[in-house]
Amino acid sequence: MNLEGKVAVVTGSTSGIGLGMASHFAKLGAQVVINGLGSDEMIASAIKSASGAKEAHYNGADMRDADAIAAMIAEAEEKFGAVDILVNNAGIQHVSRVEDFPAEKWNDVIAINLSSAFHAIKAALPGMQKRNFGRIINVASVHGQVGSVEKSAYVASKHGIIGLTKVVALENAEQQITCNTICPGWVRTPLVEAQIEALAAKEGVDVEQAAKMLLAEKEPSLRFATPEQLAETAAFLCSDAASNMTGVNLTLDGGWTAR
Repeated sequence: MNLEGKVAVVTGSTSGIGLGMASHFAKLGAQVVINGLGSDEMIASAIKSASGAKEAHYNGADMRDADAIAAMIAEAEEKFGAVDILVNNAGIQHVSRVEDFPAEKWNDVIAINLSSAFHAIKAALPGMQKRNFGRIINVASVHGQVGSVEKSAYVASKHGIIGLTKVVALENAEQQITCNTICPGWVRTPLVEAQIEALAAKEGVDVEQAAKMLLAEKEPSLRFATPEQLAETAAFLCSDAASNMTGVNLTLDGGWTAR
């Protein structure tokens, strides 16, 4: 697989799944634009990891700000000539029952997990349509297909991402522009690590025991997916073999949704 000459923008890519994808795209020859939060040291490390033949470019756009997202896409197009691949990966989580869910947390989760993808796609599509090429990959979740208690905003946002993906796929089906989702189950990212630590504290067990409990509850394989596996899946969606796949959900959940 070769992504030489392609430009990829990956949101939420200073750690976890997004960084795995950005780094893998760089290894395949793409020029990568990364985005996300973190200390100066963390961002510098992410830039280094996502650099291939060319150094990765960092844009710190706030994923709650539509104008900042549009400016990020415009900067990538101006600096590198195109945005060929767009990965909408940025995401946050808040856990609470609906009646206790803070309105500001709901708004942030929907803005970052769902609305940011809409704004990025809206900004990137005109260029993709003009060039008659684009690969849009939305990182959803198994929670885009099933629900879990105390995750109303997250589940709603991920269901929304799958719906948005289908509409974008249909609207661009006659061009060489695809839009697909990747739906992971448990991946041991910083976001999930925080849930594991919270479960360990709640149950009075160590972190590794809590990790096994988390897997046993939902994921029959009893294994976490890795950022590297998800990166390989994303790269496949950018390949010629996947050029007629659009509006599809690729689920890597260890059998979670098979039950």
